[in-house]
Amino acid sequence: MLMPLTTTLHALKEWAVAVNALESGQTIMLLRKGGIHERHGRFQVAHEQVLLYPTYEHQQPFLLKAEYANLVCPVTPGWHPETVRIGGWAKITDIMPISDESTVSALLPFHIWNESFISDRLNWKPRQPLYILLLRTYTLPQVEEIFYRHEYGGCKSWIDLAQPLKLQGSQPVLSDSKYTQLVEEIRKIVGDKFYVPSL
Repeated sequence: MLMPLTTTLHALKEWAVAVNALESGQTIMLLRKGGIHERHGRFQVAHEQVLLYPTYEHQQPFLLKAEYANLVCPVTPGWHPETVRIGGWAKITDIMPISDESTVSALLPFHIWNESFISDRLNWKPRQPLYILLLRTYTLPQVEEIFYRHEYGGCKSWIDLAQPLKLQGSQPVLSDSKYTQLVEEIRKIVGDKFYVPSL
């Protein structure tokens, strides 16, 4: 059982539109091919409790459902904000490697991406599974604006911030019962072929 964190500097980079969806309770799911490594015979993420760090450069509206595509403001390659808004953090409660396209398609109602994204992800490095990550998201008691640093850039999923942020006083985006309900619905679709991190 993980002890509750009071501060952390570990962060997961994700499209800003996805971070907004997590922080507003519109999804609990991320889909990833990269950023996950195998250790001791099991799949793990770098950290199971992470700040949510929004990114803008690689957001692709044509890979999102229409209601989310409209929220993306295109930026030029290499652009980044001078300050980055950190408004929430999450516990990654489930990691599910999926290779079957029909299973991933059945999960369409639970995330923000469209069928093109699913096909694109499954076809890229097809021998590697697509990872379903389920996140229990919390809003920070106060939104933090941190200065962008060069080491935060690049195509990497996991970064450490220069200074830890306080998590005490955070509030869950969804109630325990709602989050549990969503997780159970997703697990039912995926079946028993998934890994759950030991929390």
